[in-house]
Amino acid sequence: MEKPALRSTSRPKGGESEKITINLGPIDLGQIDLLVEEGFYSNRTDLIRTAIRNQLALHAQVVQETVTRRALVLGLQHFSRQDLEAVRAAHQRLTIQVLGLASIASDVTPELALATIESVAVLGAFHASTAVKTALADRIR
Repeated sequence: MEKPALRSTSRPKGGESEKITINLGPIDLGQIDLLVEEGFYSNRTDLIRTAIRNQLALHAQVVQETVTRRALVLGLQHFSRQDLEAVRAAHQRLTIQVLGLASIASDVTPELALATIESVAVLGAFHASTAVKTALADRIR
């Protein structure tokens, strides 16, 4: 049977981001503050984002090869209740593999998720209700 169509996009919409926390030594932090004061960056976050993007660009080919080898969805993959009901009706189960953001709609019940999702492997962020995450806990890698 043909698999249900699932949406995917390469970048989250503006404003959609995950917060991370990093620890830096006082010398590194001081150098960052100096560059901000000198006008090279608008703030600490601007420098850190730029540094991360530069490193990701440097390793872009390795990332792309790994995404292909692992058959990962790159970007955003959202599963609505209707998507999962179609999977259940087709007597199929999903293996979710995403580099980016995987999300399950808030109206998906834990029972529907358990019936349709074999495993979840997300490099990035996984958004689902607490009840669905709890139900799938042993299937999340």
